[in-house]
Amino acid sequence: MNLLKLAGFLSSCYLSSASVVVSGEHNPGTSILNDTNRPFELLLELDRTKTECRFIGLRKTQKLRGLYPGDALVKTLNTSSGNERISIIAHEVHDIWPKAYNFCGDKEIPYLHRTVEHIDREGQHVYAVPKQENVLPPPPKLEVEPLFQSGPSQNRVDLVFFSDGYLEEEKQKFLDDAMRLAEDISYNQTFNTVRPLLNFWAAFTPSNETGIGVGGKPKNTTYGLYRDGTELRGVYYSNPDLARAACLSLGTQCDYPILMGNDPLYGGLGGEFTVITPSLANGPLVLRHELGHSVIDVGEEYDGGFAYFGVNAIHDPSKPISWSHWLTPLETSFGNPRIERSVMPMQAYPWTLLNTSTPWSINFTSAGTYPRHIVRFSLSGLPKAEDLLVELDGVDLKWKPRADIGVDRWHYDVQQTTFLDSAGSHEVKFSLKNKDLEGTAQLCSVEILEFGTEDEFISALGHYSLFPTFSDKNETTYRPTNEDCLMRIVTTPNFCKVCLEDLWRSLLHRVDFIDDVVTGCKPSPVWPWEWLRTIDLRLIPLAQFREEESVASKETYSITWSKNGRVLEQFKDQTYIEVDDREGPGVYTIDVKFATEEVRYDPEGLLTTGGDFSVSEFCSKKN
Repeated sequence: MNLLKLAGFLSSCYLSSASVVVSGEHNPGTSILNDTNRPFELLLELDRTKTECRFIGLRKTQKLRGLYPGDALVKTLNTSSGNERISIIAHEVHDIWPKAYNFCGDKEIPYLHRTVEHIDREGQHVYAVPKQENVLPPPPKLEVEPLFQSGPSQNRVDLVFFSDGYLEEEKQKFLDDAMRLAEDISYNQTFNTVRPLLNFWAAFTPSNETGIGVGGKPKNTTYGLYRDGTELRGVYYSNPDLARAACLSLGTQCDYPILMGNDPLYGGLGGEFTVITPSLANGPLVLRHELGHSVIDVGEEYDGGFAYFGVNAIHDPSKPISWSHWLTPLETSFGNPRIERSVMPMQAYPWTLLNTSTPWSINFTSAGTYPRHIVRFSLSGLPKAEDLLVELDGVDLKWKPRADIGVDRWHYDVQQTTFLDSAGSHEVKFSLKNKDLEGTAQLCSVEILEFGTEDEFISALGHYSLFPTFSDKNETTYRPTNEDCLMRIVTTPNFCKVCLEDLWRSLLHRVDFIDDVVTGCKPSPVWPWEWLRTIDLRLIPLAQFREEESVASKETYSITWSKNGRVLEQFKDQTYIEVDDREGPGVYTIDVKFATEEVRYDPEGLLTTGGDFSVSEFCSKKN
């Protein structure tokens, strides 16, 4: 249930460089990195039916690597109301307006006109920013605690859990739920290798009622989370402006807000906010899938959806393939990419409560030419196998529920390595056997997939090719793997290599490998009256500098030091150097290159960084 649609990079906002240049005169013992070059971000809510925009906020945001003067980065996210939230980032406010009016037309945007008024201060144009309280409600009182903090928010991507439906006395439960989910998706799977680029926070606000609403009626909770009905499907929010105010109040500490409703069962939503529940079985699944949409510029991979875009989807196999550098070797035919042979003869989303009097069934037509097939379905409210009979053409499929699932929702596959009995019509039927479960037992989804032989359709993990994906209109796109990716199978804990590579690239637009560079002075241990110039390069702890258990993928930092254009070979790959002060002031250059097996294609140079800085005085003159 994902409402996310990313606009991606527009042609005028392509990010073409990654290097952060560090320059200027710096005194001994001080940091040479600063925060003075942060770009502006304009946030709008667009009603496309009226081509009208509502101003949400204009703020300074964290640095964006490769965003040059005149560039503007545009990103859109769907909201639960059907409107779009638009983010436009540029170094100068005047570069934002053309993009804003491309979306909003010529109509006046309330509050926006105030921002164009400028004041001349020492030759610089300073733009007046409208007061946030005139646009959004005051943010709720937030008690913010770190779950995992890898570094400063100015140089990290921050994910914040916001509480909904937790009473004051349930604060510890909220913190425990948030910690469990953060650890689940960032230790040993999903976001494990990029964990040093992330911060996780928990922002607690007590609600007046516990839990979330059902039947389209929110409870008296902070952000008003609710289910449309009672089905374990989407969870929606009714107080988006308050959630926006909460996130904006944290400044650069909130990049991806996560609204967590105090409910033990499956549910969630993607888009402007990632909405989840702390379901023991499904909370991590929903969180990592929806964050995949939010952080990476990708759409779905499962069948029956509508949003297929980004690096993990192509529509025309005759055109260049975005994951060509990951394709398994020799899987081409006459120079053309190989397409794996499969078909989806049936898919349905019943979202129906089952009863014992009338089985739910559906007929479909098969060509009878595929030697393998899968019956794939999801259920909720059915903890025991004997309570439900699942049949294909009258044959019991002997499904087995997840042992600890209880009444929560889960996804099941029944794989068959035989042809369907014949070409023509077939029937899938679900018969409830336990009358006590009427009102809770639900069939959520069901589909049939047919495949060729293993020579025609290679299903093995780690095989990269062109696998057909079938939309809700039965239109075909292609994905990189069979079922290696959580963007296709939510019960899979990891991204495929294609999505993981783009996860790195997406994060590295907002994060530089260099956290800081600090210069200082110290007495020489040999001649106490002489001094040493010290330079401490503080890198994000990746590769050989990881502070936690090493990751499975190979990765390295390569570090080169130069002074006045001359490479200092003796300091290769070192992060701390000491230079004889008698060598005098000069311009130092640091070049850092990061390499990982998880990134094969880096067209924007995001795996490299560095810069110049000048030392203008002798240590002996400062001490």
